[in-house]
Formats: sequence, C-alpha cells, structure tokens
Amino acid sequence: MSVLHTPVLVDEVIEWLRIRPEGTYVDATAGTGAHALEIARRLTTGKLVAIDRDARALETARERLKQCDEQVILVHGEFSRIGEVARELKLPPLDGVVADLGVSSLELDSPERGFSFRFAGPLDMRMNADAPASAASSLTAGEIVNHWPEKELADLLYGKAEERDSRRIARAIVRARPIRDTEHLATVVAGARKARGRQKLHPATKTFLALRIAVNREEEELEQFLSRAPATLNSGGRLVVLSYHSLEDRAVKQMFQALAREGRFRLLTKKPIVPREEEIRENPRARSAKMRVAEKD
Repeated sequence: MSVLHTPVLVDEVIEWLRIRPEGTYVDATAGTGAHALEIARRLTTGKLVAIDRDARALETARERLKQCDEQVILVHGEFSRIGEVARELKLPPLDGVVADLGVSSLELDSPERGFSFRFAGPLDMRMNADAPASAASSLTAGEIVNHWPEKELADLLYGKAEERDSRRIARAIVRARPIRDTEHLATVVAGARKARGRQKLHPATKTFLALRIAVNREEEELEQFLSRAPATLNSGGRLVVLSYHSLEDRAVKQMFQALAREGRFRLLTKKPIVPREEEIRENPRARSAKMRVAEKD
C-alpha cells in the first residue's frame, strides 16, 4: 500500500499562491507533504512551515521533503494554532497560507485508523491518534456510536453531515449495539437508510463524515483557523482553502465575505475552483473539492 497522498488541485494551488522564491509560506494541513513539496521546490531563500496534527503523516512528509530540508520546517500541531506557530518561530508576515481540509490517503487507506467503511477497522477516526488518553482528542467514534443517547446521535448526523435519514440511522445503531467495527457500522447504516434511486455515494458516507467531524472537532478547528490566519499574512499575502463538503465550504465562503466587507481582504474567486474532469478521473477523491482564495489588502 502506498502512503503517498495524491494532492488535489495542486496546479491551481501553486498558481494562486503566486509563490516568490524568497517568500514565507505555511501549509497548515500538510498531511504527507504533497502540496508542501510543490511549494518548497519553488523556494530558494524562502521558508515553508508545514503543520499537521497527525504525527504519522508528518513522518511521511519528513521523508518526502528531505530534498528541500533547508526550506522546510515541520510542526506537529493543530492548524488552528497557526498564529502561535508563527509567533514561536518568529516568522515574518506570511506571503501565503494553504489549508487542504481533506483526509489524507494515509488515513483513509489505513484500516487501523477507522476512517473508512471499506475495511473492518476499529471505531477510532482520531487524526491525532497518538495523543495521550487524557487529551481532548481521546474521544473516538466508538464512544459516540456505542454510548451517546439516540437523540444526540441523530442530531449529530443531521447537524454535521446533513444526513436526511439521521433518526432512522440513530435508532438502528442503538438497537445494534455494541457496534463492533467500521464494517459492522457501515452495514447497520446501509440497512437503515431509505433507498432513493441510484446512489452515487456509499450509504454510510455521511454517517462516517459526521463522526469524523465530531471526533476531531473539525468545525471548531476550522473556525479558529479562519479567525487567526488573516493576521499572519503580509499585505498581498494569499489565503487558499480547499474544502470537501458543504458545511466546510459555507464556513470558508462566509469568513472570506466577512473579511472582504471589512475591507481587509479581496475575494479572488467569486465562485469556488473545482477539479477538472481529467483530475477527477485520475483521483476520484478530488471530486468534491472546492477551492477559495482571498488576498490581504
């Protein structure tokens, strides 16, 4: 199994970041270093800080970025800490920040991480799975599906992933407890959903999405990142965000619009940039990606 993640919209990210060889950039969600490598290759005296909370992904990134050792600083941490990281490293105002909000192939293709319904794996889904048990990240998908009350579970599925069959699914999960693993959960969810013509997505897709968002506090992390990243940018610096579902994209769009209304930023993408058909054919996981770009005045 290859752990190297195929970057989404990589040409577009590089184009819109408008990289200067002597500039300072942050890849706030570096993962295994796919976008980071393309940025670092274009730097001479410049610096790239690559942040990720998944220690295993960051180790892969370290190997991938060896050829650009002098340009890259790796940081293990949440992307919401971008302001602290910039201060701790005494970075100058940034020329660009990119955040790819997707889950990496390393996480999706590792059954032991519990992110995918394609394998029988533990109900984990923590991106920072190596955190101590006492940490806030100790919440797992197993805790939610096997212990949360039915109403809270239904509200989670509807609120985080807009799952229309949330109440039916929650009822089925509670009745099937204890849910043993990801495969068991996917089977229970599939049996509870109403058939609505031809389905493009696996029936458990939204349930797994909602659980992942809750376990990793993704909404809170994104909100904090979007509120802190603008202050780290230089005049003319660009903020590039790739999102993969409607709630994420809405949050990014609304924050960018608010920054534009305040006169602090210019919206460079009136409509989100989406992958070309050719890219989707080569990398089906790119199909739901949307990229928005804003530039600091």
